[in-house]
Amino acid sequence: QVQVAESGGGLVQAGGSLRLSCSASGHIVSIDAMDWYRQAPGKQRELVATITSGGTTNYADSVKGRFTIARDKAKNTVYLQMNSLKPEDTAVYSCRARRVLTTTEIRDYWGQGTQVTVSS
Repeated sequence: QVQVAESGGGLVQAGGSLRLSCSASGHIVSIDAMDWYRQAPGKQRELVATITSGGTTNYADSVKGRFTIARDKAKNTVYLQMNSLKPEDTAVYSCRARRVLTTTEIRDYWGQGTQVTVSS
């Protein structure tokens, strides 16, 4: 099994910054990608940022230029640096670790989420 745990959420004023961390532990053979998702009250969960084992990153349009995802492979840890935060960034942020076992079998491991609140 793989355990995923996030940290670093909190309350910040608009324009401020936060850094979230996500660590994967347990029976890890390889993790192919790690992602950050967020879900605001009354809204669907959305993909915020992705980083693959090769270092390829992808971002939601709403956070491009403000958020940066980075990964420490040796520690199986991914970071989300969030700058120029806006009230609309308020959400529960969750981390997912993905293992691609075969062309048809994928395993996803989720953390419990961390609250980010941006005040105006």
